[in-house]
Amino acid sequence: MLNKVSFYTVFIALALCLPAQAEQTVNKDNAVELAKKLANPVAALISLPFQLNYDSDIGPKDDGDHWILNIQPVIPITLNEKWNLISRTILPVISQDDIFPGSGSQTGIGDIVQSLFLSPSSATDNGWIWGAGPVFLFPSGSDDLLTADKWGAGPTAVMLKQTGPWTYGGLANHVWSFAGKDDRADVNATFLQPFLTYTTKNAISTTLLTESTYNWDSKEWSVPLNLIVTKVTKLGGQIFSFGGGVRYWAQSPDNGPEGWGARLVFTLLFPK
Repeated sequence: MLNKVSFYTVFIALALCLPAQAEQTVNKDNAVELAKKLANPVAALISLPFQLNYDSDIGPKDDGDHWILNIQPVIPITLNEKWNLISRTILPVISQDDIFPGSGSQTGIGDIVQSLFLSPSSATDNGWIWGAGPVFLFPSGSDDLLTADKWGAGPTAVMLKQTGPWTYGGLANHVWSFAGKDDRADVNATFLQPFLTYTTKNAISTTLLTESTYNWDSKEWSVPLNLIVTKVTKLGGQIFSFGGGVRYWAQSPDNGPEGWGARLVFTLLFPK
């Protein structure tokens, strides 16, 4: 069974061991191009990110914590010369303790979020890149405390611009629940992700972003501020990106996480 120790061990090994052994054979120009594509949510690049997040000070006594490993495959589909369809999936694997008194510990799968973006294959005349489409929520959680037990859907969109080493823009979606267990709270939430990334000539990207959610029913915000540093490199024949950073909870619901958290990222890249 996956648990917090195994999450931590695997990702610390990836963060520390792989970079030390990596062959620095990626052409610098290609590496920078790949790093910029990673900063673009609708880039025509197949990738498989593994994103590990840790948060604490959860619950009325601030003694709860949780680890979330988001497995996030991104698959671009070429529709024709002018349009791409970008599939972005988030499958969370969760391990949490004492999120409220008497809750105990849970480890398992959370609810899947699936986004589809219809995006032009070229930027606009002004250099803007955009994509829009539907987002779906699937009640795939393996435990009552790891799922909303609701089916949901709504719109999603992203817009960004890349100028020199800079990438800036934002992604947003809104999910309403339309089916599921009647005894569970409805889902009516807006997600906002403004982001700013600077990529160096060595394919090192520094990203500042927030992944904010507003619950329209409870009238509560969740606002984590993230600062992440990643680098594109190569091991054998496999190109990948690795890195990590910190987050600070500027605002969270009652009994939600507080203070500082952490993130580790490892992404497999499959350029055409």
